[in-house]
Amino acid sequence: MLGYVLLVIVALTGLHAVGPGSGWRFPLALLPVVPALAAMAAFIRFLRTMDEMQRRIQFEAFGIAFASTALITFSYGFLENAGLPGISLIWVAPAMIAIWGIATAVVARRFA
Repeated sequence: MLGYVLLVIVALTGLHAVGPGSGWRFPLALLPVVPALAAMAAFIRFLRTMDEMQRRIQFEAFGIAFASTALITFSYGFLENAGLPGISLIWVAPAMIAIWGIATAVVARRFA
């Protein structure tokens, strides 16, 4: 996560330095994706080490997070048509992760 934070800073600083016409703007903008890919690989390795009960909890929580995020973003898209301001797609993943965390706690309580 430290690498992610550092690369976000490098990317934002670099984007302001190179300007809108530079060919470097797309590679710079995608720099934070590199540590995010590493985090994803680490999470997949972590999932593979879980027992069946923990996998079930995570699977159910992820399903709740996926469906909730889909419903929220779908609904907000219609509200944008009614005049609410647009929201950047960059907020979808953090919303899903937050909902997943909450859902994990709720689902885990059922099995405690």
